[in-house]
Amino acid sequence: MSVDVMVKDAVETVPKAVAAGIVDMASGMLLGVKTVDSHPQQILDLVSAATKELFEGEMVTSIENVFKRTRGVNSDEHYFQELIVSSTNLWHYFGRLKAYPSVVLVVVCRGDVNVGMLLMKCREICTNGTI
Repeated sequence: MSVDVMVKDAVETVPKAVAAGIVDMASGMLLGVKTVDSHPQQILDLVSAATKELFEGEMVTSIENVFKRTRGVNSDEHYFQELIVSSTNLWHYFGRLKAYPSVVLVVVCRGDVNVGMLLMKCREICTNGTI
């Protein structure tokens, strides 16, 4: 599945989705995006930077390292696999692709979405998605 197909699939199958994107954690780049409205490039650039910070920022990495140390885990695997954020009018889903943990799917939905359906559809894409 290509990046373009994955973001198109997310916008079409995740209930009340208004945008979807794929962010590469290694480069911090937005690899693909699809929105129902137009957004300035500056906003899209901020989404990729914020996604990288949410998953691999200094404090998040410190928390993960403490978890690993206290549990005796010696691995490079990231503990944080997905995040869901509620804003004033929207839900924002961020999830690592199972096949490519350094790639994150971002999906934004209207605030009245059924959160269970949002999670189910996004997890399905993250589990089955390859680029």
